[in-house]
Amino acid sequence: MARRPRTGNRPDGGHLRTALDLAAAGVPVLPLSRGKRPFGNCPACAKGDCGDRPHMKAAGPCRCPRPCHGWAAATIDPAVLTSPAWAPAWQQAAAVAYHPGGAGLTVVDLDNTDAVTWARSTLPTTRTVPTTRGEHWIYRGAMQSANAVRLDVDIKSLMSYARWLGPGTGTMTDLPGVVRALAAMKPSTARPARPVVTVSALAGGGECRHRVPAYLDRGIAMAEQRITEAPEAVHATVYRTFLAVLSAHGRCGCLTDAHIARLFTAAQAKGESPRHCTDAWANARTRLGL
Repeated sequence: MARRPRTGNRPDGGHLRTALDLAAAGVPVLPLSRGKRPFGNCPACAKGDCGDRPHMKAAGPCRCPRPCHGWAAATIDPAVLTSPAWAPAWQQAAAVAYHPGGAGLTVVDLDNTDAVTWARSTLPTTRTVPTTRGEHWIYRGAMQSANAVRLDVDIKSLMSYARWLGPGTGTMTDLPGVVRALAAMKPSTARPARPVVTVSALAGGGECRHRVPAYLDRGIAMAEQRITEAPEAVHATVYRTFLAVLSAHGRCGCLTDAHIARLFTAAQAKGESPRHCTDAWANARTRLGL
């Protein structure tokens, strides 16, 4: 955060002014409706690759002219913030949110006094911001966001947003390894994917063409390249690529753990979390009836 904005959320309807101050400081912002929710998807792209549904999260800044995609709608462009398309949202806004990861920050969201007590005895000190029930601890550095890393503790950074509650107090410090470790140790609640496809061979019998190593390896290499070269909409690209691989190779028993690990590695190198990879793989299998 380059400098502290001059204002916090104001009850006089000054949320846009707060947003502009934050944007000038290099912090991507967006308006929140009541209930701390982003404004709903616009009709033009509600069903597109950048939709704000769990299985279609945007992988980068939203290019729609309206604030409709949660964290991905956050921007530092004052021309966007003050555009007529955004005016209704600011007129109805109940708060301002920001994208911590887009500002190179990580917020440890402590939801009550017990969580705050734990943080004070466990985490390095940094800038803190009081919330309704607890505190936000803000560190310099971005990481993958994760919910419920322990009781009443969430991590908000990449692909997430946090409510702006003022600049806080204290000196911001670098993101410590102990916070990164919290996300790494968090057990996934996603439905486990079955990595080896064991569906019967092609109808009518005969040798499966996919068992020719060169054919399968070329298909996996092309899939890796497609994911790696995706300029945007990475989450949707990963899902579509998984779907294509399973369409071609999923019914012959050819895919192994090593092949699937290559695809997951390529996706995670583009910023996808292990959970997103697992969910995308499971959704592709379900779509194909595997």
